[in-house]
Amino acid sequence: MPTLRWLTRDDDVRAAEKVPYRLLEEAPELGYGDRDAGNMLIQGDNLEALKALLPYYAGQVKCIYIDPPYNTGSAFEHYDDNLEHSQWLAMMWPRLELLRELLAEDGSIWVSIDDREGHYLKVIMDEVFGRKNFITNVIWRKNYAPKSSAKYFSEDHDHIHVYAKKRESFVPNPMPRTAEQDKVYKNMDDDPRGRWRPDNLSARNPYSLGIYPVTTPGGRLIEGPPAGRYWAISKDKLEALDADNRIWWGKDGNGVPSLKRFLSEVKQGRVPQTFWPYEEVGHTQDAKKETVAIFGSEVFATPKPELLIQRVCQIATNPGDLVLDSFLGSGTTAAVAQKMGRRYIGVEMGDHAATHCAPRLQKVIDGEQGGISEAQNWEGGGGFRFYRLGPPVFTEDGQIQPDIRFPVLAAHIWFAETGSPWSEPHPLTPFLGAQEGRGYALLYNGILGDKSVSGGNVLTRKTLAVIRAAQGDFTGPLTVYGERTALSEATLKAEQIEFKQTPYDVKARR
Repeated sequence: MPTLRWLTRDDDVRAAEKVPYRLLEEAPELGYGDRDAGNMLIQGDNLEALKALLPYYAGQVKCIYIDPPYNTGSAFEHYDDNLEHSQWLAMMWPRLELLRELLAEDGSIWVSIDDREGHYLKVIMDEVFGRKNFITNVIWRKNYAPKSSAKYFSEDHDHIHVYAKKRESFVPNPMPRTAEQDKVYKNMDDDPRGRWRPDNLSARNPYSLGIYPVTTPGGRLIEGPPAGRYWAISKDKLEALDADNRIWWGKDGNGVPSLKRFLSEVKQGRVPQTFWPYEEVGHTQDAKKETVAIFGSEVFATPKPELLIQRVCQIATNPGDLVLDSFLGSGTTAAVAQKMGRRYIGVEMGDHAATHCAPRLQKVIDGEQGGISEAQNWEGGGGFRFYRLGPPVFTEDGQIQPDIRFPVLAAHIWFAETGSPWSEPHPLTPFLGAQEGRGYALLYNGILGDKSVSGGNVLTRKTLAVIRAAQGDFTGPLTVYGERTALSEATLKAEQIEFKQTPYDVKARR
């Protein structure tokens, strides 16, 4: 398979491995609504954020939609075509690698791009995701009028590259039928089976039983199918359908026979198509109007309309599925996911993660009625947690950083073990909680008040007694993280304890 070369490729293809693993630190004051709804808004560099998410969400994301910088000359501070192109590829490669690891086996990734980098993006996505897992290139007509100021051509469309984690596992949802499609169905003979449309009964393909005369109910003799064509069904089949009132002979009963296709019998979905007109999924001006209505000004240069992201989620997800956008921008993907009953993770580097994305999602939770709200019967609800990137977990020699606070590491271990966010109790105890019949505990950083070397971080009879006292009514099996254990294998088995050693058993590295 052809590969793409650029100035820093050799370093860039290994960049994801070198990214330090950071913890996610919650900023509770910026979250909103139901904190346990399973939604996350993360402020920070998206490469480091994606690495931080791996222990929690590897293989769990059903749909990824990203709208990365298009490399138009304004994506970087100093514009030089060759240098900028290499920088853009250097940015994309490691992020695509981590995004692939986060995808579920039946998941898909959708990447918006224009013609400047679209073809290069296709080549590197072929490498990262596998050429065989390419699904399609969607064309979105984004402008409703040509740009008369264009020097050469008015650029009226963007691309959306679609890849699956595993092509054979990806099953796109059919698109709902539209009123435009259904209006061709009438009921010209008051058939009790409801509305129908006439379908041609002749075909070009030769059919051995497709040449015969037909006599209409009105008495007209039709000597055969139209010239150069064949009846698509046999005479016996035609007579059986006619007896069931499934043949239409025209209003006067003397027309060429056609088959009645009933609306109630057609598939209620349609195969997704690769051309998305703005009439169906919105255009750039719609997107700008939506953001102005929310933020009061046009603060984002290239937002996407909610209808566009709705189309992606309709095809690629079902209610409850997890959607990820690591170039969140104005927050559209998260807003649409919320309104459609999907869970979401949004990552945005800039301050507007807090100043724009979070307030937008707060309005959605409060029942904001812009965008797709009416179509989704959205009345509000749900919530999200807000996170920032914390310090690296490990030092260069693999040890846990000494200044990592107990609650931060506890939240990481809880999330890694259970897949759900941890609610910090007050006061703190080494027992983190229980889920699905198993308890979790952490002996770390003097949580028991014993600041002596290894004193409070070792599983002993004494520290186990403290954990047991904090368990309350929980009596099930227990996973304990600590520096080491002084208990024998027999004791651990008798106490139903699985011991995991820090830092080695903390899921933090790829």
